[in-house]
Amino acid sequence: MDRFWLKSYPPGVPSDIDPSVYPSVVALLEESFTRFRDQRAYVCMDKAITFGDVDTLSLALASWLQDKGLRKGTRVAIMMPNVLQYPVALAAVLRAGLIAVNVNPLYTARELAHQLKDSGAEAVIVLENFASTLQKALDGTAVKHIVVASMGDLLGFPKGLIVNFVVRTMRKMVPAFSLPGHTKFNDALSAGRSMAFARPDIGPGDVAVLQYTGGTTGIAKGATLLHHTIVANLLASEAWMQPGLKRKNLTGQFTIVCALPLYHVFAFIACGLLGMRTGALNILIPNPRDMKGTIAELAKYKINIFPGVNTLFNGLANQPDFAKLDFSQLAISNGGGMAVQEAVAKKWLAITGCPIVEGYGLSETSAGVTCNPTDSEEYTGTIGLPLPNVEIKILDDHGKEVALGEAGEIAIKGPQVMQGYWQRPDETALVMTPDGFFKSGDVGAMDVRGYIKIVDRKKDMIVVSGFKVFPNEIEGVVASHPGVLECAAIGVPDAGSGEAVMLFVVKKDAALTKDALQAWCAQQFTGYKRPKYIEFRDELPKTNVGKILRRELRDSMLKKAA
Repeated sequence: MDRFWLKSYPPGVPSDIDPSVYPSVVALLEESFTRFRDQRAYVCMDKAITFGDVDTLSLALASWLQDKGLRKGTRVAIMMPNVLQYPVALAAVLRAGLIAVNVNPLYTARELAHQLKDSGAEAVIVLENFASTLQKALDGTAVKHIVVASMGDLLGFPKGLIVNFVVRTMRKMVPAFSLPGHTKFNDALSAGRSMAFARPDIGPGDVAVLQYTGGTTGIAKGATLLHHTIVANLLASEAWMQPGLKRKNLTGQFTIVCALPLYHVFAFIACGLLGMRTGALNILIPNPRDMKGTIAELAKYKINIFPGVNTLFNGLANQPDFAKLDFSQLAISNGGGMAVQEAVAKKWLAITGCPIVEGYGLSETSAGVTCNPTDSEEYTGTIGLPLPNVEIKILDDHGKEVALGEAGEIAIKGPQVMQGYWQRPDETALVMTPDGFFKSGDVGAMDVRGYIKIVDRKKDMIVVSGFKVFPNEIEGVVASHPGVLECAAIGVPDAGSGEAVMLFVVKKDAALTKDALQAWCAQQFTGYKRPKYIEFRDELPKTNVGKILRRELRDSMLKKAA
């Protein structure tokens, strides 16, 4: 394939990288543990742990996991926000030869139960704030071992005790739970320190991570990411960063703002693992919705790299105190997860002096596969160029390549692409072409320079603050409400989150109210999936075979808004 876009690459960025230089993510991490041993790797609530600490702590936890009889290839769910225990748990799981299953800690019991059953996870490492959800989700799963962490575990004495007291007693952020036989995080570490560690033989073709996504159909599926796959993405991302880092005369260790959740593929790669690879300090923000708290935290550090989504950039840029921060060392602001709006990009540039370089990727491609050059000086309105090793074709509905400038489905090939959906060959077949390209479900057009612009969505997926929401899931659950006859979910524009879920309902029970239905949805869905708007209708538009026409509903709402 003629990768003509290579002519548009910034000087010094290679067209390809060789992922075989590391047999596994573990080999890459262990090199960093040695190379950057005394440097701070992560900081959270003013407590930092070094690369050496991550090495020591993760080895102890890996030994404990092995002692529990977990063998190579066993799945372990990690259910935590951005706290110091997350990188320790991840490194431990991978070093023990196990497969990490990233879990959104804000999931409801229903959503969590599906992921645990589908992955076949035999162990869970969970922050105690979310342990009550786990308790409700355990029935019918293969989970045998549970490690419960608390916010203060790695914060030292007396700070850890104080934080735990505030979280549990004053803020009442830990609902009561009962998980008989669970082990406390610090107890597992203590026990593991005296246990033998058996180094597993991990190769490039072994599975490293199951990254769950709704894919194109709405059933949460695990994108199977191999060690080779993640190494390829990390090395390509590292190469792509270099021109941007040269924009400023950076000295010493650089910092990455980690305000996006590490369980999401974007931060998982662009913050957590890329920080480990490059010897950076990740500033962990457990709750980025607390904008004032986030700004107060950022004021303590020089900021060099700032990955974010449009809603985060927009929220911060609209806080007066944000403009008071020192941005003199900010070299790269990379946007992904959802479209970066031009108005937000302009405001961000005016405040920080650092343009947002937008990229694009999916769980199925272990995060980024395209990005604007990191030394760009302005907003382009595109998702940039294919990264090293990546091939992209734009396909019509028959799988044929369209002409440059024409819209079609974005299809991706390269070592970054997943092996397939975990134990779902039928679903995998739906998204892979015979010549090995992954069909993204997104519609875009490529220009003569190789820059790609997202035009539309092939599916009816809704993107709320960078998170995918699938109407099929929303409708399937809402339809189970005894007062609902029919329903349809669509995405509508929303200033705060890019899009919001709107629900149209035909009642079965005339007494059903919007408030009652919203309260019910709050029990069924994590925050970003909950319908923000509900409209009752006497009937829904349908095709002649009875399929509900979501597009007609969407069009009618856009006309109203116009």
